[in-house]
This record gives sequence, structure tokens and C-alpha cells, in this order.
Amino acid sequence: MENEMRSIGETALDSGLSVSALRFYDGAGVLVPVRVDPASGYRWYGPEQVEEARLLARLRRTGMPLADIRLVLAGWAGADTDLVRGLLRAHLLRLERGLSDARAELSAIRALLDRRETPMTTSTTTHSTAGTTARLTLAAPELAAALDAVRFAVGSDPELPVLGGILFDIEDGALRVVATDRYRLAVARAGAAGHCGPRLQLLVPAPVADAMRALLSEDAPVLLGVDGDRVALETESGDRQAAGRCLGHEFPDYRRLVGLPAGRRVLVDVPAFRAALESGPVRPAEREQDGATGDVSVLRVTPGGGISLGADGDDDPADVGLNRAFLLDALTAGARDQLILELGAPKTPVAIRRPDDEESFSLLMPVRLEG
Repeated sequence: MENEMRSIGETALDSGLSVSALRFYDGAGVLVPVRVDPASGYRWYGPEQVEEARLLARLRRTGMPLADIRLVLAGWAGADTDLVRGLLRAHLLRLERGLSDARAELSAIRALLDRRETPMTTSTTTHSTAGTTARLTLAAPELAAALDAVRFAVGSDPELPVLGGILFDIEDGALRVVATDRYRLAVARAGAAGHCGPRLQLLVPAPVADAMRALLSEDAPVLLGVDGDRVALETESGDRQAAGRCLGHEFPDYRRLVGLPAGRRVLVDVPAFRAALESGPVRPAEREQDGATGDVSVLRVTPGGGISLGADGDDDPADVGLNRAFLLDALTAGARDQLILELGAPKTPVAIRRPDDEESFSLLMPVRLEG
């Protein structure tokens, strides 16, 4: 039996649960290891507990409460199939009732939106460009840098086409470009001349924005033209142009999303931090949540005001988990050798800012670290 025992790391690897999750479920009395080393506190699991851990992971993905999971595991171990089937039926019924309630609430919300559509289309700040014409002059390098800073955050979910574009927000002599896929948001600014009217918002499809970016290879100014729902960018000489129709969707009010409480600011050396991320400890995402379907890096502010990467099993309540690929993308988009990471509470988005440009930044949603 001793030779068949599995370490907590092996059990985590075989079951799909993280080491921290197994510790949590031990403390909660849901999946208690067969043996705990009295000297080191290290946990050892029996071979049959790997199957129970896999079952536990599946049940948690369905949202079953821990109290019911305890009963399911007890019934599973005791071959009490009637108990297990009854608990599964009861949970499925709860889910179906919850789905029915959610459908009713969403239908009510859609009805409210329908009633608001008419006044919204008359707003002077809506992105709708019906009947609007405008012509702006922009510096090609500034616009190129702005598009590069936000392109990584464009969404690709076919169920949310509104997030498949880049918002061009024109106001007060500036063009702000914004993109978000719900899990990350990026904002950048470029100076603009020639527009003296009210705030103008255009939702430019990503392929059109990419075609615009391809024009920006020289230092000469470029001209951005708006004619109804059509937008075009052309070189000053007029020999090259990228154009298309704007998306007919209302982009989220990003100004409400970026008003975060001040957090702890840490200046990081980007090349060194990138190298640490690429070779440092990570945790696999336990489930698809908060945009984390890959490796998760755990950030911790050190007493000296730096950033360290937390290892699995070395948890701190102030740790912040981020999708590592998203964080690496944001560092690249920041386009600086030094960037500021602003970390608030563990559930607050992390801001990545440029030291020389507070108006160009990105936000990353944290990944929940609890089991």
C-alpha cells in the first residue's frame, strides 16, 4: 500500500486539480488524504482517491455545492449509487430552475434595452455616424503606435461581434483607440486635428483597422475621413487608402471601466520581467474562468517594492493571478523597456502603464486563485 501512495503533486497532475485546490478540499473535509507526514505536513493520497479527485473536479465545474459533493463522494466510495444519482438529479433540477430564472431576467433586460433604443440613437455621444461627415489629420507614427498598443485586446468571440472591432473615439483634438475582449482592455491616444464638432465614436472592424495600420509606414500625416457609416484612412498624397464600414453596435462605455482605485505601483524592467515570466512558476487554470484557459502567473509585491512570482503552495492573500499569455501580450504592446504595474486588491484589474504616457495603458482581469 505504501508503494501505491501518490504525492499531492502526482495526484494534482493525474486529477486535473491544482495542488492549492487539493489543500483547500482537504481543509474543507471534502477530500482528505490518506496520510499526512507529521513532520513536514506533506499529504499522501491513495490510488482510489485519484478517481475521487477527478470526480470532484467535474462536480465543481458544474457548480455543485461542497456540502453535496461530500455526500456524492461518500456515496461513490460506498457504492451507494441511489444516493449519488439522487444528488445529481437534484443538482440538475436546481441548474434548470436557475437557467429558467436567468432567461426571464435577461428577457426583461432586453425589453428595457428595446425601450431605450430610440432615445439612445438621438444622443450626441453615441457611436452612430448616420449623416455624419468629418475629416481629420493624424500623425502616422502616433496612430501606428496607438493601434499597436490596443490590437492584442480585440475580441474574437462570434457571439460578441461588438468586441471584434476597435473603437475610434474622437474628442477635444485627440483620437483615442480602445479594444476589449472582456478579460483585457487597452486604451491609447493619438493627436488629431481638423475635427471641431461633438464627440464622434466609430467602431472600426479589426480587419479594416489592420489595413489602416499597414498604411502607416512613413512619417507623413494621414487623413481619416468619415462619411456616414463609412470610414477611410488615406495617405497625404492620396495614392493609398484603407476603407470599410463601421460595425453597427454600441461599444461599452470604457470610461466607466478604467476608473480604478489607486493601487500599488511597481516599475518593472520589461526584458527582465518577461524572462522571469517565461521561465518562472505557473499554475494551470483549473477551469475556464476570467479568460484563463492556459498558464497562470501569480504576482506578489515584495517588501522592497518589487514584483516576485509566487510558486504553487506558497500563497499570500494579496497575491494576484494573471493569464501569463495575456500579461506577455500586454508587455509587448506597452512598447517600453520600463512599464508600471499597478496592482490593487486580488480581484481588481491590474493596470499596465507607460511611465511617459498615462493615457496609453491596458487592464488585465485577475484570475481567481482559490480552490
